[in-house]
Amino acid sequence: MKKRPYHHGDLAAALLDRAEQTVHERGSGALSLRELARDLGVSPGAPSRHFKTKQALLDALALGGFERLVHAIETAREGADRTFAAQLDAVAHTYVGFATGNAALLDLMFSAKHSPEASPALGEAAQRWSGQFLELVDEGQRRGEVREGPLERVTLTVFAPLHGYISLTASGVLPPAAASQGLDDVIASIVRHCKPEQSVQRTQPAEPTS
Repeated sequence: MKKRPYHHGDLAAALLDRAEQTVHERGSGALSLRELARDLGVSPGAPSRHFKTKQALLDALALGGFERLVHAIETAREGADRTFAAQLDAVAHTYVGFATGNAALLDLMFSAKHSPEASPALGEAAQRWSGQFLELVDEGQRRGEVREGPLERVTLTVFAPLHGYISLTASGVLPPAAASQGLDDVIASIVRHCKPEQSVQRTQPAEPTS
């Protein structure tokens, strides 16, 4: 029995769902509009009504990924205490959870946003995501919980360790026992590093007097 074609109003969503599954299982290089059409039981030319090229479909996947990640981080921050440590904990666990659960999609998101052919919508979504880290550090600085310094440079010291942890975890370099506790250790290290200098000095043990 032949599959019934998808209604045109649902085809774009169906293509995105199936394409994301393919990227997750086999990588973006395995994506084919003709194969997607066959899997969904529609004519070979049907996908082009929504996505003219494979790259257009990949860009739409990347855009959807950034929108989901931005929303997830916003939701996590809303449910956390307003201290820098609590906000960082919420953001870090959300970002790492998304990244490790959608590693191939995250790679696609990063490569697509750097493409000179990236759509304005994709560029704006990527900026909203990076802006969430800048906002996190900016609020911490204004509350006196984060050391002074150029916002972009201080934010890099927050983002870089998290991205490094993601790379180590996704590649399997970290053993399971280390990976399960590693994120909390990374977060604690970031919080210590971000403290204002006076706060760090106060927490250091006093030198013994003779």
